[in-house]
Amino acid sequence: MATLVIIIGVYLAGGVLARVLSKQRVHVEAAHFWSGRAANPEYPVPSSANTVAYLVTPGQDPLKVPKEFRAYPPGLHALPDGNQILLVQDRQPGRLYLAMSFGLLNHVIHWMGLISAALALLAIYIATWVTYRSSKQLVIPINWLARQVSRWDPASPDVDAIAPRRIPGGGVEVGHLGRALRELSQRTHDYVRRERDFTRDASHELRTPLTVMRMGTDMLLSDNVVADRSRRTLERMQQAGRDMESVIEAFLVLARASDHAPAIEEFDVLDVVREEIGKVRALAQHKSLQLDLVEASSPRLRASPRVLAVMVGQLLDNAVAFTDSGCIEVRVQAECLVITDTGIGMTPDTREKAWDVFYRVDPFSPTGKGVGLSIVRRLGERIGWPVTLDSQPGVGTVATIRFAGNVVD
Repeated sequence: MATLVIIIGVYLAGGVLARVLSKQRVHVEAAHFWSGRAANPEYPVPSSANTVAYLVTPGQDPLKVPKEFRAYPPGLHALPDGNQILLVQDRQPGRLYLAMSFGLLNHVIHWMGLISAALALLAIYIATWVTYRSSKQLVIPINWLARQVSRWDPASPDVDAIAPRRIPGGGVEVGHLGRALRELSQRTHDYVRRERDFTRDASHELRTPLTVMRMGTDMLLSDNVVADRSRRTLERMQQAGRDMESVIEAFLVLARASDHAPAIEEFDVLDVVREEIGKVRALAQHKSLQLDLVEASSPRLRASPRVLAVMVGQLLDNAVAFTDSGCIEVRVQAECLVITDTGIGMTPDTREKAWDVFYRVDPFSPTGKGVGLSIVRRLGERIGWPVTLDSQPGVGTVATIRFAGNVVD
């Protein structure tokens, strides 16, 4: 664009300059003739290779003037060939027809325009090349740092890979950037390690008291002398313990997946689903809910059965918790698993927020802990199983787990 503007500007300026010079030259020549004729009545009209003139005095036959000249009135005119200018002037001695050719001038200005445009192009090219080389020298170390950082393992970044001695070129700013990246990677590594260690250690420590609580409630429930009111309390305690064990199991899976991928094996989806349904069947019966398993297919997966068990368990816990009447259906298909309930449902805004950690529609309600769906989504992203929710208020919710790429033929 800059080059185009320069070329157009040069040609326009050249054209204007040619017209101004041509007009000035014609008027100067005519003024010189009139001053000469005033001093000498026999002063000849201008005549040269580029100039031709005719003076028609009163009473003189104008036929000696070329026909194309006689058609023009007094004034300055550009002739059709584009290279000649005709000046027609009336003075006391007569009418002067003065025609001058400026082909050479136009030719010179044309070449000057071409040369100027070429010089402008050359200057722009040189400036662009110098700028490109300078910017490339600045960008090379930045690109190198970006490539090195993109190869890092967040759990164990190779900080030595961007040591100052390894950075190609660069200046003080690149050194500051490299140092900031090394410090950031160290802080990130420490943060990930602390979070992983806390999740793992806390989960292991919490399992022991929960096991004791479960065994104690099982022993009390087996005693026939326990009152009905106390038995209902023990059942709620037992269910709360199972919910906590499910959350702890999910945390353990996520914590261990940070160190290495979950154990992969070939398993039957129906076996996992039946086991998880058995864990919530008692609570569903207590709420008079119908819990159905529809075996539309019997897929086998090559993945982690533990991950699927945690995901299905969390979705079933949510379905039972938020369904007061009706039924819950678990449908196992060839490439997905669908859990449908007739619970309270969710609005579109609530459905989007439901994936957030600790989000609860009613924060004062004892139902739900706000982590189940977040755990399901994180596990699904980790293992490559997308999870979707389709829900309508007052109608129910449909949760779908798709087995992307893990189905065994």
